[in-house]
Amino acid sequence: MRLCWFPDNTVLCNFAVVDRVPLLEKVLDGRGRWTEAVAHEAEQSARYLPRLREVMSLGMLGEPIAITDVEEIAAVDRLRRAVFGGVASLPTKHLGEAETCVLITMRPDFRDAVWITDDRSAGTYARRKGITTKETFDLMNEAVVGGLIGAVDGHDLLHRMVAADRHLHRVSVRPDELMR
Repeated sequence: MRLCWFPDNTVLCNFAVVDRVPLLEKVLDGRGRWTEAVAHEAEQSARYLPRLREVMSLGMLGEPIAITDVEEIAAVDRLRRAVFGGVASLPTKHLGEAETCVLITMRPDFRDAVWITDDRSAGTYARRKGITTKETFDLMNEAVVGGLIGAVDGHDLLHRMVAADRHLHRVSVRPDELMR
């Protein structure tokens, strides 16, 4: 099975806010996947960032993966509440993060998957659990190294994301940092 990459909604929004969803699609190169909760979050976010609709129309993340197994559902709820701070009154808050972690840790087909998140605490938790993680910065780095975009343009896009009030964990200080 081909290695799957699971971007969370924050990453999708980062590329949408700078009108570069097609660049994200090229970086994912057919590896992109998502859970039902992340798909729902993106649909909700598309009200404010219409470019997110491209994620759905391009089909770049495939059909949303459902969590239907009773054991997985229980694990998602535990993780959402105990680790990510979800509360009963907001049942979808942190649901995408929890679903993604459970898929990667519990389903053998996804054990080698990559989770892409700019949520610092979620990324820290995932790394402690042995989940390979990337951030928007890493995707931009891959775009530059892969010749999909120039280093100056990639650097500019990261800083435009920040200027649009997106919370990236890392950004480049100089364009050449994206060439490594």
